[in-house]
Amino acid sequence: MNTFTATKVTKDDTKVTMRAQSRWRDGAMARRTFCTGLSIVAIGWAVLAAQAPPARIISLVPAATEMLFAVGAGPRVVAVSSYDHEPPDVERLPRVGALLDPDLERILGLRPDLVVVYGTQHDLQQQLTRAAIPVFAYKHGGLAEVTSTIRALGTRTAAAARANDVAAAIERDLSTIRARVAGRPRPRTLLVFGREPGTLRNLYASGGIGFMHDMLEVAGAVNVFAGEKRESVQASSETLLAAAPEVIIELHYDDGAVDLSAWRALPALPAVRTNRIVVLTGTDLITAGPRVAMATERIARALHPDAFAGAK
Repeated sequence: MNTFTATKVTKDDTKVTMRAQSRWRDGAMARRTFCTGLSIVAIGWAVLAAQAPPARIISLVPAATEMLFAVGAGPRVVAVSSYDHEPPDVERLPRVGALLDPDLERILGLRPDLVVVYGTQHDLQQQLTRAAIPVFAYKHGGLAEVTSTIRALGTRTAAAARANDVAAAIERDLSTIRARVAGRPRPRTLLVFGREPGTLRNLYASGGIGFMHDMLEVAGAVNVFAGEKRESVQASSETLLAAAPEVIIELHYDDGAVDLSAWRALPALPAVRTNRIVVLTGTDLITAGPRVAMATERIARALHPDAFAGAK
């Protein structure tokens, strides 16, 4: 049979126990303080890392790539999209896909500390965020958004002063263009940026919002699709006849020959009757980047050549 022996607890034993419990509590508090200190240090390093200027930037947006180089962050760009060609320095950089086909594996392999993506690339943004890679989401907009994005990128890349200079210069140049064409007749203009060669099928023109619409208005024209509150309009022959443009401006990426004979199919258009069909080429015309003022002036010169007589 098991026997149990009672143990007498004295006052001295109680004091010993209380001292031991006190030492344990003090140690636990010290351990908690130490751990809290480590947490604070870790958070501090995380904040500093988040605020540190990015040293390895990837841009999937050609317009943003031009902005980065314009504000002086170009040397830190380590890769660009498949469609980047400006400035010429980007031709030597690795390609990591584009809007519809970003190469996540290659992006991660380049160890970026900032990736500029389209605002609509939600899946890519989530994947980069899970990989603890900071993201700058680029969003399309008008001319005001071009300069605000330049300033935002400048702030994010620790180049705010230079970015503000670039943006302010664009704003001044646009104001100068407005002043030059002020008071002149504003022709109803169709701004075309895409169609099937040799035909008027799949014709896309500027709608009533976006940087192309803004360029057209600053240049001294009335956009025939100003009432369409979208960036682009796919226009049928019937739509074109109803719009009745007095001037047609076609924008093309390169200097290759452009066949304008397709417009003969719509002889009733005022622009066709008076032969006011203009072709302008160059990526500056279709990129919402730091060259927008130059592109706007080119459009203004095509519409109002007399306003620039004697100007360089």
